[in-house]
Amino acid sequence: MPLSYRLASPSVHLPQTCKTKQPKEFVLSLSKPRKVILLVMAGKPVDATIELLSQYMDSGDVIIDGGNEWFPNSLRRAESLAPKGILFMGMGISGGEEGARNGPSLMPGGPKEAYDLIAPIMVKAAAQVDDGPCTTYVGPIGAGNYVKMVHNGIEYGDMQLIAEAYDVLKTCAGLNNEELAAVFTEWNSTELESYLIEITATIFGKKDDMTAEGYVVDKVLDKTGMKGTGRWTIQEAAERSVPATTMAAALDARYLSARKEERVAASGVLEGPKEIPSIDKAQIIADVKEALYCSKIVSYAQGMNLIRGASDQFNWKIDLAECARIWKGGCIIRAGFLDRIRAAYAKNVHLANLLVDPDFAGVLNR
Repeated sequence: MPLSYRLASPSVHLPQTCKTKQPKEFVLSLSKPRKVILLVMAGKPVDATIELLSQYMDSGDVIIDGGNEWFPNSLRRAESLAPKGILFMGMGISGGEEGARNGPSLMPGGPKEAYDLIAPIMVKAAAQVDDGPCTTYVGPIGAGNYVKMVHNGIEYGDMQLIAEAYDVLKTCAGLNNEELAAVFTEWNSTELESYLIEITATIFGKKDDMTAEGYVVDKVLDKTGMKGTGRWTIQEAAERSVPATTMAAALDARYLSARKEERVAASGVLEGPKEIPSIDKAQIIADVKEALYCSKIVSYAQGMNLIRGASDQFNWKIDLAECARIWKGGCIIRAGFLDRIRAAYAKNVHLANLLVDPDFAGVLNR
């Protein structure tokens, strides 16, 4: 399969795509020090690609793995490449299709000299927000993978919290899809403003254009899987003795979701409430909004504590304020209140827990 890479030149407005048919031809076509970003499936494919390319690379060249990788694998790869003098970085990337179009959040970890070589490219490729590009030097090898892993754990929590808010509003308050879309649209103009709230509102309003009947959300199979980063997050929380109860509950919900056949069988035996008591619809919408915001704060606080726990144990010196800043754009968990999280850690680098920051403590007490 031909290997592709892109050349950016100040004299042209659009990158030029060049193709080569052999790994050696590809590597030798790059100017030194060479900088190669891998975007292949995590695990053995990464090892195979590194082995294929590194035999033609020289001391001072850089290999960057942009996949969702278990951080010990990045440590191992860096050690294996060190005798040849090849610099290795593990770089978390978040953004999905919107990030691909408009710039992702990039979380590189590795030798500082390697980051300095790729920084001019990264700061231009990343999403841009009011206080700079959504990338930074996260820390030594493993740190970038770790921050991305926790990002995904927080994402699990966010999605589960939204799902539970939806369930309460639909089942207890009796909101239909149009009302749900209106509620989430309104919430997205408040402290809950985020990418996930925004697209949730869009999803509720999406009609089935294949059959011209009903809404898409009502036809989605209630069964999901996972790619592994959420499980890694909870494993790491246990390893570092850091409580991550919200993210752990979200992971458990995915396990339950995947066992649909068991749930269907159980529904024929176990009984739920026969009827829902009458409620004040406006009040329950207001209460769910407050509960959702409170729970989001708790989830992000647990994620930040986990990053800090690993950073302290591995001496990575990760800047939590910078983590919040580079998540403000491009990534899946981007949210308006990340600026408040950034401010909290910038104001007090020794903040024991986000929940005791005066700003967030006031929200929780309310």
